[in-house]
Amino acid sequence: MNKLDDRDLKILRVLQKDGRIPKNQLAAQVNLSPTACWERLKRLEEIGIIEGYGARLCLTKLGPTATIFMQVELSSHRAEDFDRFEKAIQEIDEVTDCWAVGGGVDYFLKLVCASVDDYQRKVDEMLEADIGLRRYYTYVVTKPVKNGSTNPFSIFGAL
Repeated sequence: MNKLDDRDLKILRVLQKDGRIPKNQLAAQVNLSPTACWERLKRLEEIGIIEGYGARLCLTKLGPTATIFMQVELSSHRAEDFDRFEKAIQEIDEVTDCWAVGGGVDYFLKLVCASVDDYQRKVDEMLEADIGLRRYYTYVVTKPVKNGSTNPFSIFGAL
């Protein structure tokens, strides 16, 4: 576990809201000199707390899309079966997120496709590829309510 102080947490909070903030403005918001802020930022990147920077896209502005959650059960539960499925999922561009879960199912996947028909074609390809998919359930997103925002500060009781 990495030790973070209040300033580190403030840096993370600001960056979550605005990853493109100029470093001098970030330093001012967290009451640090630009050099001290830059050193902390580099450390947070080096220890892996900051994994990267990216843009949140409004896919509907690019064209029609369907966001679908898929609940997956594998036909076998040997380590090599999980590995085979997970490697195959890495190669499917429409799968934007995949979580291994405990309980009655094995994985939850998030897929973004041009349409529900395209999603079904992708599922058919997955079934034909013999990646261990035994059963799946489909949940079509009708509207996003909260999307892409995590607040680790509430989890860890900080700030």
